[in-house]
Amino acid sequence: MKIIDVSLPITNSLPVWPGDPAINNQLVAQINLGAECNVTQLNLGAHVGTHMDAPCHFLDGREGIESLHLENLIGPCYVVELPDDVMTINGEILDKANIPSGANRLVFKTRNSKFWDEKPATFHTDFTAFEPDAARLLVDRGIRLIGIDYLSIAPYKRATETHRILLGGGVSIVEGLDLRQVSGGYYSILCLPLKLVGSDGSPARVVLIDEV
Repeated sequence: MKIIDVSLPITNSLPVWPGDPAINNQLVAQINLGAECNVTQLNLGAHVGTHMDAPCHFLDGREGIESLHLENLIGPCYVVELPDDVMTINGEILDKANIPSGANRLVFKTRNSKFWDEKPATFHTDFTAFEPDAARLLVDRGIRLIGIDYLSIAPYKRATETHRILLGGGVSIVEGLDLRQVSGGYYSILCLPLKLVGSDGSPARVVLIDEV
């Protein structure tokens, strides 16, 4: 069994969505300055790095992140590896992706994964994401969880419709995955956001398990 951590390291230099709070985690107590122990204060938004969206992120009055059903977030998963020339994921692309009919948790590896190789990483607006027609197909197929290797499942500045279709259809969304060490195929996924009551999202630690 091989466990692959597909979570991005959260550092103060990690890119965030434009307009979201910057990451500014800092020690507020330090042993080397006379404190009994080291204590870090976390200053970050709910949608930083590898994270999950709650229904209330785009659907006002709906459930917070603590409401996500754990059975959607743990279990068999299929990683769909798309060619680097796929700039947007629409219904036609999904039809050609040869996704197994029984797979109901899907993670998409795209050209986005290469963005995480940058030193330092910068925010990209041209990332590959899902168009609304593809989101509808996923809902119609009964997909329980969808993941992607950048900070949004939806195109830049066109986020609303895709998110509302997926979240309104009961699909759990995990964004900001680091899939550089992952190939397409079957895995098990373990995806756990923090239990932040009423929050529209949460950072998550996500691993894929390859039963080799």
